[in-house]
Formats: sequence, structure tokens, C-alpha cells
Amino acid sequence: MNFETEQIGSIPRPPELVRAMREFAAGGIDASEVAYYGEQAVKATIAELEATGSPVITDGEQTKPSFATYPVAGLSNLAPDGVIIPFADGHTRQLPRLASGPFRYARYASSYAKAAQGFAAKPLKQAVISASALGLLYPDREIPGYPREQFLEDLIREAATDIRQCLDAGCVKVQMDFTEARLSLKLDPTGALLQQFIDLNNRVLRQFPAEKGRLGVHTCPGGDRDATHSADVDYAGLLPALFQLEAGNFYLQLASEPDRKRVLGIIRDHSRPEQKIFIGVTDPIHPRLETEEEICGQILEAAKYIPAERLGTTDDCGFAPFSDDLSTSRSLAFEKIRARVGGTMLAAGRL
Repeated sequence: MNFETEQIGSIPRPPELVRAMREFAAGGIDASEVAYYGEQAVKATIAELEATGSPVITDGEQTKPSFATYPVAGLSNLAPDGVIIPFADGHTRQLPRLASGPFRYARYASSYAKAAQGFAAKPLKQAVISASALGLLYPDREIPGYPREQFLEDLIREAATDIRQCLDAGCVKVQMDFTEARLSLKLDPTGALLQQFIDLNNRVLRQFPAEKGRLGVHTCPGGDRDATHSADVDYAGLLPALFQLEAGNFYLQLASEPDRKRVLGIIRDHSRPEQKIFIGVTDPIHPRLETEEEICGQILEAAKYIPAERLGTTDDCGFAPFSDDLSTSRSLAFEKIRARVGGTMLAAGRL
């Protein structure tokens, strides 16, 4: 038995990069200086990830402003007063608002992958933001001269281009980040908003029938400054709908769930045979370092519910989805990943 194991995406940035990004945003330094710190961080992160034994790596999202807003950073037709996302500890994140059309990406995720390829000896995966998350940028009141229907057509085209360019750049996996899925059930407990999100993302995913095995979807209750935005929402309301998505790989937060066996039963009952399930076995927002033995135990437990050939392992979430999040140290992130890789190998041997 051989289990695949992959990280979700982000690694905490070095303090000097965080400082440079902040100073660049304030106009204190120029683009070349922040680019230097970014390149050094990508190089160091890839080396550290490869040293953990990870068979598939990312660039740690070192130079993304955030996992959600990288495509629109710097656009001139945005306003700052968009949707506010509250976290359990009281802090918030705010999305921008689209002020006028048309909607276009300022940057595609393939640019990060291409920058990383010069440093990587192992296969690269790339995370992209979901169309449904960027759909939240359109305001409740229609933009004059740019109806929502036109926005959605533009959004779907841009999101599909984001994926296509990553595949063409040689990424072995492209992972759609869909962390707003569970949050949608807090905003609308009827599930209607979640179904709208599923349908919108499927309009993107269905453009890649031949590459379904290289496409994945990640969901979690959020992770920022050691807090979540929707961990209090029952997973049972999300998972049956989630497996409607036309992707071959699902990266699911599980290590931090209080009743893993119940969730595993839902996965067993609602996932499809062609869908590979990567279960979260490390908790990025908890300061405790998991042991290889307990990670092995989680995998053996999951194998009682899901056929072992359909199982993989991952982390519950990225370690720093937003560029200014320093709540978890880089050293702890790499140690957790090393434990995941070792625990996965241990479970494979026992099975």
C-alpha cells in the first residue's frame, strides 16, 4: 500500500518578507525590493518542504497577498468595502467589492508555479481560488452597465483560465480552495447558497473532463491567526453537496474534528468511487506537534470507512493563508508536515 500525501498550500512567510510586503503596500519600498525577499522565501520554502520527504510540494504561497485575493490584487475597479468574514476569536477579514466592470484577473496562479519551478526538484501542485469565493466580490445591488449574469460569465472564463494555465505549466495537481463552502451554511442554513456555489464551481470544473484526476477541491472551516470562521457548522450539512463537484481529489479538514468517526461515515456514504479522499491529519492552527504514531492511527481509522486505495493525507488547512499571519512559526509548520509524511509512510507499511 502506498498513500499519497500533499500539503494544502501556504507556509508562514519569513518575518522579513512580511515586513517588506507591508512596506511595499504603504509605498515605502519599490517592487524590486519586495520581489527579492519573495524569491528568497520561495527558494528557502521549497528546500525545506523537499527536506520533509514530501513527494509533492508547493511554493508555500509565499508571494500571494492571500489565498483568496491574489487574482485581483492591484485592480483599479475595486472598492475596499466588500464582504466581511468574522472569525471565532473576534477578528475579521474583508474582501474587496467590485465597483465597475468588466471583471478580469490581474494575475493568474500559474505565475507563482513558474517562479517556483526554477527551485523545485519535486513535482509541484498549485492552489487556485474558487469561482464562488470571487463571486462574493459582486455587490448585492447590480453594477450599472455590468449585470451579474455578465459578471458570472467573465468570472467562469477567468477561473477556468487560471486552472488551464497551471495545468499547462506542468503542475501535477491543481487544487481549488473552497473554504467558503462551510461558511455558506452559516450565512444561509437552508443550503441554497451552498448549492449556488457548487453549481458555479462545477461550471468551471466541467471544462476539464480529461484532467479530472489532476483537479482537487479543498474545504475547511477557515484558518487564520489560530481561529476558524465556521467550525461550529455541522459537516453533515456540507459533505453530501460537496461530493457533487466534478473533481477527482478532495482535501478535507478532519484532524481537528471532534467526532472523526461520524464524519468518516458521511464521507463513506456520500463520496463516489472515483473520488480520492485526502484526510487532514495535522491541525495547522493548533500549537501541538502531532506524532507519527497518532497520524498513523488516524489513517488506519479512516481505512475502516474508505477503501485504502482511495485514501490520501493532507493538513487540515494552509498554515498561513493570509500573508500577514505569523501565528504559527515556520519551523512548527515544517515539523508538522514532516510528521504527516512519516505517519503516512508508517500507516502504509502497516496496511
